[in-house]
Amino acid sequence: MTALLIAAALALLLSCSAGPVADVPARPFPFGAFTGSDAEGVARLAEFEQWLGRPVDVGHTYLPGEGWDDLEGPGYILDPWAQWQREHPDRLFVLNVPMAAPNEAGLSDAEVAGILRRGAAGEFDHHFRTLGERLVARGLDRAVLVPGWEMNGETYSHRCRPDPQAWAAYFRNVATTLRSVPGQRFRIDFTVSRGQDDIDWTACYPGDDVVDIIGMDSYDQGPGRRFADFVSQPLGLAAHAAFAAAHGKPVSFPEWGLFRHGDDPEYFRRMHDWMARQDTVYSTMTDYCPHGVFWCTENPLSAPVVRELYGR
Repeated sequence: MTALLIAAALALLLSCSAGPVADVPARPFPFGAFTGSDAEGVARLAEFEQWLGRPVDVGHTYLPGEGWDDLEGPGYILDPWAQWQREHPDRLFVLNVPMAAPNEAGLSDAEVAGILRRGAAGEFDHHFRTLGERLVARGLDRAVLVPGWEMNGETYSHRCRPDPQAWAAYFRNVATTLRSVPGQRFRIDFTVSRGQDDIDWTACYPGDDVVDIIGMDSYDQGPGRRFADFVSQPLGLAAHAAFAAAHGKPVSFPEWGLFRHGDDPEYFRRMHDWMARQDTVYSTMTDYCPHGVFWCTENPLSAPVVRELYGR
């Protein structure tokens, strides 16, 4: 714990200024955007690339979570992305995987706790084994998988707060089951939403042996208004970087973009600067409104900044 606090304090000292961190070298990192879940998302990503002026490095989508069969990887989601991967074998495919169904149904804490405990007991392992087999069969064996993302919030049925111990045990089952599939080379990403939210996300961490990447979703929203506030807030960007470093893990930024503060070019500049100074495996901007800049036309000041930072 002492080492973690020291690392967090050091990260905070290095990053709280409005400008770049001069003594941490910037480096390129894989970049992509979420433009839709199925074949439409693949087509839109190609249009995003044309607008950007270069091919992206990452394709990112989500499994639906309306029923348990959705967690097994429906063909209408996986097939278009498998074709995308075959056409671009050097690129990275990222898939968010719900851990509960229905996943956005406003379930009570008691209902969620029941699901987590059943998952911890292995009741749902077969769904994730089927998913892993379908991914491998389609040539998506190198995918980064993001189970139970933003578990520290209130949005999803796979949220952690109703039973953190059961959540961590369930995540371990999911990761172990996916890795048991012959031919897989998956990487497992434990991704939180920035800040305290509904629970301290460190209380949900399932263990270094089942996590390859530690991610953070970080939109342009409070608490605070300046980017330095996002860095220094409790369990914010600095804490994320320090926690990952303490556990010997690289980081990711699977979801980020504008939100509460309108058209904000400076956010894009600071976010890019921050990610370029971390050990970043990948970054995928959310491009639908109000978050994005291409398919969402509400942010005309930010759009040229994104092309400047990520284009050729």
